[in-house]
Amino acid sequence: MKQGKLIVFSAPSGSGKTTIVRHLLSKEELNLEFSISCTSRAPRGEEVDGKDYYFLSLHDFKQHIKNEDFLEWEEVYRDNFYGTLKKEVERIWALGKHVIFDIDVAGGLRIKKKFPEQTLAVFVKPPSIDELKIRLKQRKTESEDKINMRIAKASVELATAPQFDTIIKNYDLQTALNEAEELVAGFIKS
Repeated sequence: MKQGKLIVFSAPSGSGKTTIVRHLLSKEELNLEFSISCTSRAPRGEEVDGKDYYFLSLHDFKQHIKNEDFLEWEEVYRDNFYGTLKKEVERIWALGKHVIFDIDVAGGLRIKKKFPEQTLAVFVKPPSIDELKIRLKQRKTESEDKINMRIAKASVELATAPQFDTIIKNYDLQTALNEAEELVAGFIKS
């Protein structure tokens, strides 16, 4: 099986990485396929199993860890796991496509470490912590406590930005989308 490239987008929640990834997926010439992550949390809002995430029970998630089925995984919050199954990447490569990830900072850096030459690791930087809080509140999908947890975590995540190959500053969405498209197109051709 021919291995394609791996494109990782990581950022604190509310930075715009999901919007950027969706934009890139709409560009057929990039030949990208979304890597669906697993999570042990319950679906939020309109999320669909097998499209947005593979929703697993905590027991099943821990069994996959034990079986070493994950390329990367992380306990993002207590009993709230996220990870990428090895078979998900293999599925996408079997389609002859490049894999694009929308994952947390720790998971993104693990993928880059495992596949340094094949991976473009992009950190999406928000305009400010205050703007992040506004964006998270506008989603109306989480409690004030959850939002505060995400904001606290964002400060730690922002400190990891220099470990990524490149940083996209999402101060203006259209500019960030254009920059992401240029970066990914250049990486795929290299």
